[in-house]
Amino acid sequence: MRILLAGATGVIGRQTVPILTGAGHQVTGLARTPTRLPDTEVVAADALDPAAVADAVRAAAPDVIVHMLTAIPDPVDPRHLAREMAPTNRLRTQGTANLLAAASGARVITQGVAYAYDPAGSPVKDEDAPLWRDPPTQFAPVVAALRNLERRVTWAGGLVLRLGHLYGPGTSYASGGGLTRRLRAGSIPLISAGASMFSFIHAHDAATAILAAIEHPEVRGTLNIVDDQPTLAHDWLPEMAAMLGAPTPRHVPAWLARLFVGGWGVAYMTGLAGASNTRARQQLDWKPTYSNWRDGLTADLAVRAPR
Repeated sequence: MRILLAGATGVIGRQTVPILTGAGHQVTGLARTPTRLPDTEVVAADALDPAAVADAVRAAAPDVIVHMLTAIPDPVDPRHLAREMAPTNRLRTQGTANLLAAASGARVITQGVAYAYDPAGSPVKDEDAPLWRDPPTQFAPVVAALRNLERRVTWAGGLVLRLGHLYGPGTSYASGGGLTRRLRAGSIPLISAGASMFSFIHAHDAATAILAAIEHPEVRGTLNIVDDQPTLAHDWLPEMAAMLGAPTPRHVPAWLARLFVGGWGVAYMTGLAGASNTRARQQLDWKPTYSNWRDGLTADLAVRAPR
């Protein structure tokens, strides 16, 4: 198939291009700035410019458009999440609208988020669970943009891959990433009981899920793309610190942490729900290479995970 991969030079895109070309697909990349990628033509276009997007789609004549565009800083300041996520929110709203308007019959597969579920009820959610009904103030624009994206794409018969917390090369969890640097500096606390449930996904496994989605054109709607083992913050955060030889994260009560990281920072460590990948396994015949974050991060960092 002919694939237009918007975001081909990003963390997920760089993992996805060789997987798609290796499976025999013809890939054209779309990126904001000119870039060279092996075996792939990259077209420079601003996804927020409808005319530029229309020209790029017309030239690529794709059977499938894969939308993995984001502009997330590393690290993110949780006190100002709404400001820092504003460019990504525009890519998820206006950028998605531009790609859909230009699609001309091409199937659209796009990136969503698997940690935006309403935390009430079960700590691990399937795709029928609602997105966060009353999110923290700084997270509210993110959820609104995700709702907009999902509504547009599913109405058009496309597929939203709700990705878990992304790790792997180029992410905040990589050796030189923002979260890793802050852990090594001892500047990430374990807030309250660390009761947030995290569902992770390695960038390579996100890429294999994209391939599976392309090769299952009958699948529509939303699917969680996460690993097999949702993990509490109070488990993974100290263990990752130990892997890095970093200080053990200190416990900080929520009231005190709120002064430094704001309401979203507290919610991120205390109130998130995890996600189940059961439907993705069934409908896409897909499974993650790394069944849990520990195995994937150990491989990435070439360290021995503590027992």
